[in-house]
Amino acid sequence: MHDALFQPLSIGAIETKNRIMMAPLTRGRSDPGSIPNTMMAEYYRQRSGAGLIISEATGISVEGLGWPAAPGAWSAAQAEGWKLTTAAVHRDGDKIVLQLWHMGRIVHPDFLGGEPGVSASATTAPDHAHTPTGRKPHEQARAATKADIVRIVEDYARAAANAKVAGFDGVQLHGANGYLVDQFLRSGTNLRTDEYGGSAENRTRFMREVLEAIIAVWGADHVGIRLSPNGDSQGCDDGDPASIFGAAAKVLQELKVSWLELRQPGPEGTFGRTDVPQQDGLIRALFKGPLVLNSDYTAAGAATDVANGRCDAISFGRPYISNPDLTERIRVGAEWAPNTNVPKSWYLPGPEGYVDYPALVPA
Repeated sequence: MHDALFQPLSIGAIETKNRIMMAPLTRGRSDPGSIPNTMMAEYYRQRSGAGLIISEATGISVEGLGWPAAPGAWSAAQAEGWKLTTAAVHRDGDKIVLQLWHMGRIVHPDFLGGEPGVSASATTAPDHAHTPTGRKPHEQARAATKADIVRIVEDYARAAANAKVAGFDGVQLHGANGYLVDQFLRSGTNLRTDEYGGSAENRTRFMREVLEAIIAVWGADHVGIRLSPNGDSQGCDDGDPASIFGAAAKVLQELKVSWLELRQPGPEGTFGRTDVPQQDGLIRALFKGPLVLNSDYTAAGAATDVANGRCDAISFGRPYISNPDLTERIRVGAEWAPNTNVPKSWYLPGPEGYVDYPALVPA
């Protein structure tokens, strides 16, 4: 069933056994110090079977991580913790990449000793931040200086190097969902008048520099990126998305980035509006590498879009929470378990709603 999804795919140097990917899912189960643990390793092991697992968003620095109990990749201890997960996933020959995350203005000052977060410009995200002491309104970030930009690019490179030490098969740059890279890309959050602001080409400069730094560590054939060209995302928007994401696609093609994942949500999407034109057709015309769509798919819809060439693979997010064996369920045409504990257990500590969902066939 759904044969198109069960063909191998080359994404740069990574060979996947099928075209089903596990999308990044923040779950908040790390140990103090943002250190991955054995429970996280079990969580990812249970979900092996995907052609590629994209890890949950992982902080590149203290400054860039504003989510309670989310993991990091800036220290040797964190790299050691991640080795538990990569070993567990590789045990059955599966592949996993680390998603590199800087949240920018979404980082609340509570994570930074009271100091403001950093962004493309001095702007404030809407709504509330998740902090160790509960939800609090976002506060205004400060505009990154040139020295900040150099330092942050170096932070990405260091985290990418730690991902290699940890045994990942590659990395994905988180450039979506209103976080730092997205804040530089979009005109609504990038108000700069220097070489990092103004024209669409200038607004891609930060993304380009980060990618160049990561590629210097891994090689382009091990580097992917996630973008979300779909209207407002955590207050991050652009008046001409075709221009900015077209410019971004040209950069990815020039740098020979090995794959691109697009978050383009459906009616129940977490990020972004659904009343704006989808940009995947434009981007596919400009970026020739493998394209992965993440759009609240059913199995049938996923198979159709891969079969007709709209994309090369599909990443599934929330269905993997309550279906650790989602790939097998799609293969045999089995029903998907409902997300009965979602969203209640998305970010709670402990194993409940995390590693206790049953598979069709017990491991």
